[in-house]
Amino acid sequence: MKPLRIALTKGRLEKDTVDLFEKMGLDCSAVREKGRKLILPVGSGEIEAVLAKAADVITYVEHGVCDLGVVGKDTILEHGTGFYEILDLGFGKCKFALAGPKGKDFFSGYATKTIATKYPNVARTYFEGKGMDVRIIKIEGSVELAPLLGLSDAIVDIVETGSTLKANGLEVIDEVTPISARLIANVASLKLRKAEIESLIARMEEAKKISQEK
Repeated sequence: MKPLRIALTKGRLEKDTVDLFEKMGLDCSAVREKGRKLILPVGSGEIEAVLAKAADVITYVEHGVCDLGVVGKDTILEHGTGFYEILDLGFGKCKFALAGPKGKDFFSGYATKTIATKYPNVARTYFEGKGMDVRIIKIEGSVELAPLLGLSDAIVDIVETGSTLKANGLEVIDEVTPISARLIANVASLKLRKAEIESLIARMEEAKKISQEK
């Protein structure tokens, strides 16, 4: 039988997932010593890891070329719909936040506010939930620049420690939603390979529980 193919978000989530796999007793030496390879065996060949950028993890899972994927909730909220989100892996924790210049009351006044963000769908959903009509500008780089240059009144971005905000005279105005890494599954794979996937999920949950207890 062909291996279960899992797309991993390159970088920190990849490392954290490999740590979890090793707690499950899976041999991850091929991934640890990957060089430039992007498709690598895990365990005794029952799993195949595909290393990809976050948004591409979703694309590969949605189109069925990967059975499963590990991706941040931020990417799911911004890009994803056509898959099942099946497990909160408990690592990669941070949050989406609304942030702006210190000392300014963002929610006062009636003028339409301008928001800069890398995540327009997340920002739009948040402000719709508050019944606010805002103008959203998509930024690709350091979104903190936008309010400093007068382009926006505030930003919606991922916040981990808040040190970048603080260094640039910004502060969190409101927490939008918490973020962590999630296991997602292709819709067809979850039906066709149900027993294999459920077995893997059970092992992941057990390893996650053990690591949290330490």
